[in-house]
Amino acid sequence: MRKIVLSADSACDLDERLREEYGVNICPYHVILGEKHYQDGVDITPDQIYEVYYRDKILPKTAAINPQDFIDRFKPWIEDGYEVIHVSLSSAITSSYQNCCLAAKELSNVYPVDSRSLSTGFGLLVIEAAKRIAQGMPAIQIQEELNTLRQKIEASFILDNLTFMHAGGRCSGVAALGANILNIKPCIEVENATGKMRVGKKYRGTLEKVLKKYTEDRLSGRTDLNLERVFITHTGIAPEIEELVKNTIRENADFEEILVTRAGCTVSSHSGPNTLGVLFLRK
Repeated sequence: MRKIVLSADSACDLDERLREEYGVNICPYHVILGEKHYQDGVDITPDQIYEVYYRDKILPKTAAINPQDFIDRFKPWIEDGYEVIHVSLSSAITSSYQNCCLAAKELSNVYPVDSRSLSTGFGLLVIEAAKRIAQGMPAIQIQEELNTLRQKIEASFILDNLTFMHAGGRCSGVAALGANILNIKPCIEVENATGKMRVGKKYRGTLEKVLKKYTEDRLSGRTDLNLERVFITHTGIAPEIEELVKNTIRENADFEEILVTRAGCTVSSHSGPNTLGVLFLRK
């Protein structure tokens, strides 16, 4: 049986410790800021993006990993006798998955997976792939199981305000101004049937109050939770708020593992600081 290399888009938002633990190779997204070209998580951070926005009022453009990027990355592994499983950010959000499929046509033994999710929503899928690789499961079976498992991802985030969404052209100035004045904090959810984002419940109040209620709404009274792990993923938030969310999770569900990660440039540049999500799998 051929050995398997596990690969994922940088937007999976798994931190260095988790990448090492699960043997995940990261393909970085392209970040274009002004005249300069960067790679997500390699030579630019979300905090640098915020700094440029607040100083110069410009946001970066993020560009998908292109077919040649994938070919250049996968080819040495294939030539060394490996198979490659690559898990991508939702195809409804970016062309990365389609580009990976083009690379797979060029190379043999590459198995692309459209997560139909974002951030650690598909980070959960990457971890599930790693577990199956460790069990010795064949690559094609892992691909099939991930395509089924993606329907059980619950990925959502609370936006503190709509300033960055408006600056990136994803909502009108009137909507952003109204939400910010009224202290409305929308929940952005991913539909895992399509991989598209939608606006869910709109909360109102302080960030602490909203995040506590949001976490309770996601977890309270449920019997369908996969209690192996849950992610708290944020774009830069105060430690005490992170702790509040962690405690609220513990009050509402008995997860074996609560993992906290910082979102990379792809999520952060569209949502801005103080965005936080609770992401998990259903049974």
